[in-house]
Formats: sequence, C-alpha cells, structure tokens
Amino acid sequence: MGLLKRALRKTVLAVHISSPYFFLVCITQLALMSKEENQKSRDVKPKEENLKARDPTPALTAANGPDCKPALLAAHEPEGRSADPSVPEPSHTSQPCRTNGDEPASAETEYILSKDLKPLEGDVRELVDNLLARLDSKDWISVCEALNYTRQLATFHSASLVQILSSVVTLMVKAMKNPRSALCKTAIMASADFFKSYQDQMLDLLDPLLLQLLLKASQDKRFVCEEAEKALVAMTSWISPNPLLLKLQPCLQHRNPRVRAKASSCVCRSVSRLGTKGIKDFGLETLIRMGASQLNDQLPEAREAARQLVMEIREAHQQQYQTPSSPSSSSTSSSSSSSSSDLSYLEPEQPEQWEQFCQRQLPPRTALAVLRATCMAN
Repeated sequence: MGLLKRALRKTVLAVHISSPYFFLVCITQLALMSKEENQKSRDVKPKEENLKARDPTPALTAANGPDCKPALLAAHEPEGRSADPSVPEPSHTSQPCRTNGDEPASAETEYILSKDLKPLEGDVRELVDNLLARLDSKDWISVCEALNYTRQLATFHSASLVQILSSVVTLMVKAMKNPRSALCKTAIMASADFFKSYQDQMLDLLDPLLLQLLLKASQDKRFVCEEAEKALVAMTSWISPNPLLLKLQPCLQHRNPRVRAKASSCVCRSVSRLGTKGIKDFGLETLIRMGASQLNDQLPEAREAARQLVMEIREAHQQQYQTPSSPSSSSTSSSSSSSSSDLSYLEPEQPEQWEQFCQRQLPPRTALAVLRATCMAN
C-alpha cells in the first residue's frame, strides 16, 4: 500500500501541469486510500487489547529467567487459595444447625409442663445444698436441669426452699436474661410455678422478676413470649391484687410501649379480682388515673385493657352511690307508702356524678377520653 501511494504521488506531480482533470482524479483516489488505511489501523488495536485481556498469563521471555515457571503457576492458581504453602487452606467444615437464627438447636432441652412434674425421690436436703451452685453453672444444660429441680421442689417440697428463696429467684432472673432461648424459657416456666407455690412470699422479690417477665412477653420470639404471658397470668392469679397493683403502677410509664401494654393487661386482671369493695378500698382516684393514662396509648392491647379497667371503675363508682336502705317491719300502712321510696336506690343523676368525678380527678382532655370510652361501651 505504501509503494502504491508513493507511485501515485509521483504520477500526480508528473501530470499536474499537463492534465488538470487527471490530477483531480488522482487526488481523490489518494484520499480514499488514506481513509481506508486509517480505518484498518483503528480496528486492529481493539482486537489486540481483547486478546491481552483474555489471556492474563505473563509472557515468558528470556528476561524472566528461573522465576518464570513459578510466576506462570501463580497466575493460574485457583481463587481463594494461597500460593504460600505455610498458609492453611480454608476449612469447609459444616456449622451446626441453628433455630431462629440465634442459637444452635439442641435435642437435650426438655420442657416439662407443670402438670407433669413429679415429687423428688431420695435426699432432698442434699439436692437443696447443691442447688445454688448448679443454678450458677456456666453449662446452660446443667442450669436447665437445676431449674427443673427447683420447680419440683417448689411444687412438692416448698418448705425446703424458703431459706434460699431470694438467691434462687436472683439466679432465675439471671437465667431469663441469658440469650439462649431454651434456658430463658425454662426459667420463665419456673417462675410460674413459684408464683403458685409461694404466692405473696414473692412480693419482696418481685421487682426484677416482674420487669424481666414483661420484657420477655414483649419480644418477638413467639415461644418465649407465650410462656412469659402464662407466667404473668399466674402472677395475677396467685398474688394478692392490692400489693401487686402497687408493683405494676410504675410499669405503666415504661418507655417501651409493649411493656406498657402487658402491664396494662396485668392491672386489668388484678382489678377484676378486687371486686367492688376492693376497688373502693384501694382508691377509685388512684385506679382512674392508672386506667386513663393508657386510654390513648400507642398499642391496641394497652387501650383495650384501659377501657376494661375504666368500665370496672365506673361500675364500682355507680354502686358506691346506690346503697339500699333496710325496710322497717313495724311501719304502718301510712308510712309504708313513704318508706317505699326508701327501698329504692339512692341514685343521684349518674351521668353528672360520673362526669364530675372524672373532671375532678383528671385533666380535661383525659377526662373527655374516659367519658367517651364509657359512653361508647354503653
């Protein structure tokens, strides 16, 4: 191509003067040839680059010397494998199966229902002497076994744990805080048995235990949450409602809305055990403030429990103003007509009385929410 172009240029110079038309033809042909040559040079460069990219093997030249073979082997070494023989290869040992993405599954954990517990055989005193050490063990399976022993002791040999009850409950709370769900659930099941066996003896030890149960009942692990709910129901069923309400009252102000909802449900169950006289003795004013604080809470569970509580208080308030008078057996016929009014209930205008009570005890907006809730229930 280069020789042809040089010959064409000489021909152009030769005929430039003699034939102008032929000169223009030659110039045009020369321009086309230059354009084709430039296009071919552009097409060759990408092909060479693609070939280099596909074969990253370093070129073997005489300059590489004795190191060229190791370099070639290293270039073709599989990814993830070290060229240095002193570095161990990655292990491909399979990991243990996990449940819920948080802990290894174990077939050694046994959940025993309260109705399936049996009395212990043998020397109970020796078991009690070693119980605290086993509850404080670092082996979680041993702690689960010890918790099941405490459940048996609390159910069938309750007197044997009275002296160490405080230490046992402390270690029970520690087990509830453990991130291993199997251990946490076993401790929660033990707390329910303790509520049934020791009842009001648990009041002095209740604060940390109550908080943990409310937190566990508020979490997302379903089988732990359901067990904590059962323990809270056992607590409100076996512990006297008056002192228990005092323990629950601060929990209604907890920053976690789920904890507040669970505490509201516990308050509602405890108030229903009080009855009309118990509500009056505990204090209508205190209870109406406890219920009203949850009426506009974030979760539906808290609001529903608050509505039920407010209705209980309203019923007790109405009965407080409806005391029948005893009839006189020696009354005359003339006085019987007048005393018939005494046999009726002394009921003032109930809507105004209840409204005045709410407005006297609560801020205006809260009182309006209480009145709206009770009116909707009617």
